[in-house]
Amino acid sequence: MAFETIELDLSAGVARLTLSRADRLNSFTVQMHGEVASALDQIESDDSVRVLVLTGAGRGFCAGQDLSDRAVAPGGEAVDLGHSVERFYAPLIRRLTGLPKPTIAAVNGVAAGAGANIALACDIVIAARSAKFIQSFANIGLIPDSGGTWVLPRLIGQARALGLALTGEPLLAEKAEAWGMIWKCVDDEALPGEVETLARRFATGPTRGLARTKQLIRAASLKSLDEELDLERDAMRELGFSHDYQEGVAAFMAKRSPAFTGR
Repeated sequence: MAFETIELDLSAGVARLTLSRADRLNSFTVQMHGEVASALDQIESDDSVRVLVLTGAGRGFCAGQDLSDRAVAPGGEAVDLGHSVERFYAPLIRRLTGLPKPTIAAVNGVAAGAGANIALACDIVIAARSAKFIQSFANIGLIPDSGGTWVLPRLIGQARALGLALTGEPLLAEKAEAWGMIWKCVDDEALPGEVETLARRFATGPTRGLARTKQLIRAASLKSLDEELDLERDAMRELGFSHDYQEGVAAFMAKRSPAFTGR
C-alpha cells in the first residue's frame, strides 16, 4: 500500500520503517499510527523479513504526539487522552516489544515524549552523538506514556527515571549510553553504517533463537528464577529441533560461517 507519513523498504531480509514527517519532527498523528500499524502487519507476516530498523526522516527521530492533531485549547472541549493511549500508543509498544524478530531503533536526532519511549521499546537502540532523549510530558502536565513509567526505572533506576520524568531535561545520547539506557552512541556520520552492519547480521541470523531470547529477557523482570528456568528449558527444547541450531553446530564443527535461514 502507499504511505504518506512513513516510508517502508523491504530488502534482503531487512525492513526499514522511517517515520516521515520531517517538517513536524516525525510527530505522530492518527494517520501515522494507522500507517505504522499497517507496516507492522506486513513486517510480521512476511517470513522473509528478519529484522526491523525504525528511524526518522530529517533531523529528528520522533517528537512524540503532534499536538496540533488534537483540538485542545484553553476553555475548549477536553480530549480523552486515555483513549489515545489505549487505541494507539499502547498497542504500538506491545507490537514492538512482542515482534518475533529483532528490532533496532536508529535514533538520528531528538527523541521526545512518546518518541523517546517508542525508541526504548526496540530491542537495540543506537543513537547519533547529537541525539537526545527528552521525557517532555511534565512540560504539559502529563506522565511518561508509551511504557515510559515502566521501562525507565528498569533501565536506569528510580532516581534517574524520576529526574528525567519530573524535570523533562534532555539526556544526551552519550550519557544515555553511559547510564545503560541505550546500547550504543556513535558519531553522527557513523550511524547509518553501524545500523546497517547490525541489521545485516540479524537478517542472516538465527531468527527463532533471537526471537526467543528477546521474549525471555523481556519477561524476566516479571518472573521468579524458577519460572524463568522453566521458560529457558522450554525454549531450548524448541530451538534444539530447529534448522538453525543444526546448521550452527555443523558450521562450528566444519569451521565455516553458518547459513542461517530463520527456521
